[in-house]
Amino acid sequence: MNSEKFSAINMKLLQPSTIAFTCKDFSVSQENFDLYYNDDKSILITQPQPSGEKLADYYKSEAYISHTDSSKSFTDKIYQMVKRFMLKKKLRLLTKQNKREKSLLDIGAGTGDFLALAKENNWQINGVEPNQKARSLAKEKGVFLNNSLEDVKSKFAVITLWHVLEHLPNLEEQIENIKKLLQDDGSLIVAVPNFKSYDAEYYKEFWAAYDVPRHLWHFSPAGIKNLFSKFDLELVQTEALPFDSFYVSLLSEKYKNKSNNFIKAFQIGLQSNLKAKKSGNYSSLIYILKNKPN
Repeated sequence: MNSEKFSAINMKLLQPSTIAFTCKDFSVSQENFDLYYNDDKSILITQPQPSGEKLADYYKSEAYISHTDSSKSFTDKIYQMVKRFMLKKKLRLLTKQNKREKSLLDIGAGTGDFLALAKENNWQINGVEPNQKARSLAKEKGVFLNNSLEDVKSKFAVITLWHVLEHLPNLEEQIENIKKLLQDDGSLIVAVPNFKSYDAEYYKEFWAAYDVPRHLWHFSPAGIKNLFSKFDLELVQTEALPFDSFYVSLLSEKYKNKSNNFIKAFQIGLQSNLKAKKSGNYSSLIYILKNKPN
C-alpha cells in the first residue's frame, strides 16, 4: 500500500491493543486492513486508516448503496425495503425523544429520506452529508444538506447518526463538536454495528459490517458507553435493529462463499436475533444518549 494514502491515528485510542484479525475491502479496493482490539475501550480500530484526502476514494462504488437510491440487484431491493420500514421506526423514536421542540440534525444524511419524512411531520430539519451525489439526490426531495459539520451553527433538540459514527475520522474531536450542537436537555441517537453479535462471531473477517476501510471504528455496547462517558454523555436507552442481522448475513455469505446463499443467511440472521434476545447483542444497536446532569 502507498503510505501517503493513510493517516496517523490517535495513539491514545490505539494503545494498548493487539491485532484481532485482518479484513478485506470486498466492495471497492480488494485491499487488506488490520483490526486492532483495544481492550480498555472495548472497540476495534481499522489500521491503516485512509487520510482525509483519500478516504473518499473508498466510497466511489455503485455498491455503496447509502449514497444512491439504487434498486438494481436483489440485495439492493431488500435494502430499500428495509430502509422504508426503518424510516417509520426512526420517526417514532424521534418523536418519543422530544415532543416540545422539534429540531433535528441528521449527520451523514445520505440521500435525505429520513429528513424528508421528519420535515413532513413538522420537524425543523438540518443535515450534513459530505458526498456530493447523495446531496444532489436529497435536493431533489426538497432536502438541502450541508457539506460539513462546520457549516452548522444552531443547537438541536435531537441529533442523529444512523450508521455514521463508525465512518468518522478524528473520532473524539468529532464527538466533541457534535456535543456542542446538542441542547442541554437534547438527545443524541447513534446506530452502529455490534461486533459482539453472533453474526459477527460467525462470519469473523467476512462479516460485512466491518466494511473496511470505510468503517474506521467498530463498537460494542461497552465501547459506546465508555466512549461517550468521556464527554459527559450517558447512555439512557438501547434499541435493537433486528433486520440488520439478515441483510449483513446476506452480504457476508457473498463475501465468504462468493454466492447469494439466502437460506444460510436467513438461518444465521435468525440465530443471531434469537441469541440476542438473551444477550442484548443484536447485529446493530441504537443508543440514545443524553448530557449528564450537573
